[in-house]
Amino acid sequence: MERMQRRKKFRWKRFILLISLLVICGVSAYGVYEYKQGVSLAQDGKWKDKDKEADSFHGEDVKFGKINVLLLGSDTRGEEHARTDSIMIAHYDQDTHQPRLISIMRDTYVEIPGHGKQKINAAYAYGGPELLRQTIKENFDIDINYYAVVDFEGFSKITDIVAPDGIEVDVPHEMTYGIGTTINQGIQTLHGDKLLGYVRYRHDNMSDFGRVQRQQEVIGKLEDQALSVSTLIKLPKLLGVIGPYVETNMDTPTMLSLGKDLISNHSNDLKTMRIPVNGSFTNERFNNVGDVLSINLEQNNTAINKFLSS
Repeated sequence: MERMQRRKKFRWKRFILLISLLVICGVSAYGVYEYKQGVSLAQDGKWKDKDKEADSFHGEDVKFGKINVLLLGSDTRGEEHARTDSIMIAHYDQDTHQPRLISIMRDTYVEIPGHGKQKINAAYAYGGPELLRQTIKENFDIDINYYAVVDFEGFSKITDIVAPDGIEVDVPHEMTYGIGTTINQGIQTLHGDKLLGYVRYRHDNMSDFGRVQRQQEVIGKLEDQALSVSTLIKLPKLLGVIGPYVETNMDTPTMLSLGKDLISNHSNDLKTMRIPVNGSFTNERFNNVGDVLSINLEQNNTAINKFLSS
C-alpha cells in the first residue's frame, strides 16, 4: 500500500513538473514573439546603429536605495548632440517606494563646467549626458546614477504600447503650430503623435512653463498605466521597442529589477516639482545666449532638498 502511494505521489509530481515546463516554454515563446514584434515597430529607431555613450558617463553609485535617473527628450535630426527639449530627473526611493519627478526648465541660466554661464540645455550639446550630469551636480548638488535619452519618435511608439486606449487630457486651446499636427480644444483622448504634440507645444502665453506642466501631467498618467500588472504582459514588446529609441547606461537586469519593484509596490502617486520654483528667477537677456531664466540657486536648492526628503 505504501509503495502504491509513493508511486502515485511521484507521478503527481512529474505531472506538475511537466505542466510547469509547458507553461514556462509557452511564456518564453510568447515573450520572444512579443519582443520581435516590438523590434519590428522600431525599425527606424535613431539609435539602432549608434555607438552608445554609456562608457563616458560617470554616474554616482546608488546610495541608500535612492536612485536618480536623468531623463532627456531629444529630436536630434541627424546632429550628434542637439540641445534637449526636456530635462527631467526621475527620483525613486526603494525604501519608501515614492517616485518623484523634477523638471528643469531648458532656459535655466547656470554654470556649465568648462563653458561658463549658459542655458542648461547647452550642456548636452557641448558634452552629452556626462557634461549635463556634471552641470546638475555643480549647480544643484544632485547625484545622478543613470541617464536615458528618449527619441521623440520612440516616445510615440512607447506610449501607444503602454496606453493603447490613449491618454485623456483637457486641451485649453487649439494646438497646431510647430508640432506637425492639430489638437482641438477640449477634453481629448490622445495617442502617439498627437500626445507627443501635446507635450511639446509651447507657442502660447505659457511658453515652456506650460510645456513642462503638460509633460508632468502626461508622465503621471502614463505612470499609472505603466505600473499596472497588465504591463508585465507587454514588457517583452516594450523592451523590443525601447532599444532603438532610448540611449541609456542602465543595463537590462537593473531596468527589470527596478520595474518589478515599482509595479509590486505601486502605492504612491508621482510627486512633481519644477526648477526654477516660483519667485526664484527673473527673465533676462544676454548677448550670445539670448533669453534666459536667471535663478537664485540657494532658493532652488533648498526647495529641491525639501522636495526629495518630504
